[in-house]
Amino acid sequence: MFDFRALRVPIVQAPMAGGPSTPELAAAVSNTGALGFLAAGYRSAADLDEQIHRTRLLTGEAFGVNLFVPQPSVATEEALAVYASELAPHAARYGVEPGVPHPDDDGWAEKLDVLLALRPAVASFTFGSPDAETIGRLGDADILAVVTVTSLAEAQIALGNGVPALVLQGPLAGGHRGTFDPAAPPPDEDLDTLFGRIHHYTDAPLVAAGGLTTPEAIAHVLARGAVAAQAGTAFLLAREAGTNPVQRAALVDPQFTETAVTRAFSGRPARGLVNDFMRRHEPTAPLGYPEVNQLTTPLRAAATAAGDPHAINVWAGAGFRSIRSGSAAEIVRHLAKEIV
Repeated sequence: MFDFRALRVPIVQAPMAGGPSTPELAAAVSNTGALGFLAAGYRSAADLDEQIHRTRLLTGEAFGVNLFVPQPSVATEEALAVYASELAPHAARYGVEPGVPHPDDDGWAEKLDVLLALRPAVASFTFGSPDAETIGRLGDADILAVVTVTSLAEAQIALGNGVPALVLQGPLAGGHRGTFDPAAPPPDEDLDTLFGRIHHYTDAPLVAAGGLTTPEAIAHVLARGAVAAQAGTAFLLAREAGTNPVQRAALVDPQFTETAVTRAFSGRPARGLVNDFMRRHEPTAPLGYPEVNQLTTPLRAAATAAGDPHAINVWAGAGFRSIRSGSAAEIVRHLAKEIV
């Protein structure tokens, strides 16, 4: 079974659902001796199957796949209807209407079947922990199961289910916070504090994540005892990433100076560049994933087609100003240069 401690370069490319993660990016990162990742979120099981096969054509090295763990929705019909009405004039400017919310577990069972059939080296999970039976099935298939946690309490749940390794996500991470409870505000204790609490509690391998966009930040978490450092934002401008042109331009546009955590786009807390949509709708947006995400999808797609960075989510961590473009291999070498 895969062991993070066997990586030649102890860096993990974070799975970034919604486009940035691609087979080309995962393979290029793994080919450096680090660990690349595919993001299964928002993809069908058939798409995931094809992406795993494509990645294997590009690398003979280990790589991982990330799944979203389905959780009961906290949305209410009334809150969603109010938000849809609020979004309607905004959507109309792009010639679309808000999407229609509907139940969706992101193809959970079908994607698990793909993992068990194709056996990537690592399967990571966000928004919760698989149950003990699922963890056992993955282990029987020689797939290392890893769960993203944002608190000691979440780590205890995952470890209690038999998860052998954890990703500890600090509050400066870009994209969705990995919180288990969709109705709870995400923890705000810094990564160092989170790491210390969980490292004291367990001997399980710990991967540190959240705001790691510089060589110094990578070296710091490794010196503290992390078996690897996970970086996502640092790869958004990689040539192999699927980051769309509007997002790429926004990440280097001087008008965008800060990030914040918002539920306005998806109904779950996620960190991205502060833009007009976030300023306007964060105060009134309800919790409710995936329904809010479904409401905003047509608007975001139309705004992307129109080249408008102020009406789309540009997920990015707090350190986005330090990221660089280039090949994935060049980015890995840069991030690793302080590792001793």
